[in-house]
Amino acid sequence: MTKKKIIKNQTNYLPHSIWPVHLLNKLERDGVNYLGITLYELMLRAGNEIYKHISFNWPDAKHWLFLCGKGNNGGDGYIAARIAKISGKKVTLVSVNEQISSKETQFAYNAWLSIDGKIVGPNQIWPDKVDIIIDALLGTGINRIPNKIYSILIEKANKHYAPILSVDIPSGLFASNGNVPGMAIFASHTLSFIALKPGQITGRARDYIGKLYYVDLGLKSFLLQKKPPILRYDSSFLSYWFKPRKPTSHKGDNGRLLIIGGDMGMVGAIFMTSEAALRTGSGLVKLLTYQANILPIITARPEIMIDDITKDSVLKKSLSWADVIVIGPGLGNKDLAIDILRKISISNKPMLWDADALGFLATINNKKNNRIITPHPGEASVLLNSNINEIENDRLYAAKNLVNKYGGVIVLKGAGTIIADEKGNIAIADVGNAGMGSGGMGDVLSGIIASLAGQGFTLFNAACTGCVVHGAAADELTNNFGKRGLLATDLFKILWKFINPDMKNKRNKMKTLYKQKIN
Repeated sequence: MTKKKIIKNQTNYLPHSIWPVHLLNKLERDGVNYLGITLYELMLRAGNEIYKHISFNWPDAKHWLFLCGKGNNGGDGYIAARIAKISGKKVTLVSVNEQISSKETQFAYNAWLSIDGKIVGPNQIWPDKVDIIIDALLGTGINRIPNKIYSILIEKANKHYAPILSVDIPSGLFASNGNVPGMAIFASHTLSFIALKPGQITGRARDYIGKLYYVDLGLKSFLLQKKPPILRYDSSFLSYWFKPRKPTSHKGDNGRLLIIGGDMGMVGAIFMTSEAALRTGSGLVKLLTYQANILPIITARPEIMIDDITKDSVLKKSLSWADVIVIGPGLGNKDLAIDILRKISISNKPMLWDADALGFLATINNKKNNRIITPHPGEASVLLNSNINEIENDRLYAAKNLVNKYGGVIVLKGAGTIIADEKGNIAIADVGNAGMGSGGMGDVLSGIIASLAGQGFTLFNAACTGCVVHGAAADELTNNFGKRGLLATDLFKILWKFINPDMKNKRNKMKTLYKQKIN
């Protein structure tokens, strides 16, 4: 009796590095030179990983349908198809019938033909029953709308009932920025090779990418020697960012945060920012708002200090007292608000500008290195005199332009929030979900980031850490309760887990021990 071949489990480990598309070819070539192999041997590894991935994740799939393009992405598909056919799978391979663009892909194409592999044209009818579709049409290099042949195949695959595995990137999704100007594959899984790409993490990626997997193709030791141009941050970093406090620390050590805003009818925004700062560990939080807001706030949260925004002497004293300043949540655009913004714009203290403050910033020439700004795409379009579609079509480009124009640290919010600064540091927060599309989420984020800045984090690290804490907390809530109906204030219930990751780990260990005892 022959033993069944065991396919090892693929973990969903993702690296903390992202490489721009224009550097990928050099990275790949340097990698094969480092290993002393050829590009075709690397393609063989990729094809083998495709086969392993499908065999593990869809073990009952008997009929595999491959869609192969003319480039190296198609070459990976030809290799995987060959392995599948040799292994006894029923394989249908659809080719776009265009001239092959690389010698490696030509080798792979010939290897497929050498085992009597058949080619189905793009206009031919597909078999009735297909268990898995492998999208190897377009790779990471496309920068235009797929032509008619590719678009027809993409649409046909999307309408099919079978799950789809995309090789490296769903065809039609731009790997450089997550833009989708035409048709694109809605993948069930995406298997990324060598490096993660920006378009897999930000922009419209989450609509198309499905579950993202990564394989380094044996280049791990080589890649560890390289400094990645873009960092990918998720909740696994929290234990590195948050260190235990000294036993002798006191409230004065943990940051004096001044928050200014809360126009009439907008008191909720400034309250959520203040509450988020306290829940993130600020030592002292003071609000400046309108007189009518003082009693409701102090009743709801007596730990907050509060004073009248209309008193100039109070403003001067408060600015002198504060370690970090937040302005914008619910601020409004009254003459008083504009006057306060002008005064604060010349301060050299660390500060965060959000919401209404960003509208004012767009009207003045004020570039500063001591400021974090946190625009959503609509606010970013005003700051750059652009439109929302242009911002969303290339979020990395927009973030860099915001840094060049306004300085400091930029937090471009959205799916795959981008953090960038004047030193050239760029990070993408790979957390968060569609449940966060509700009022007040940005106000909470501002409080979290500013609190961390007051606790000694650099502005860039405060922004990165704050975005991860914010998104990871929302992810836990939606994983437990679903995405619809999530409120910004719901995050306050569990923020402690993410700003005290050591306590979260201890609690998980205690749960495990308890389960073992009762069993």
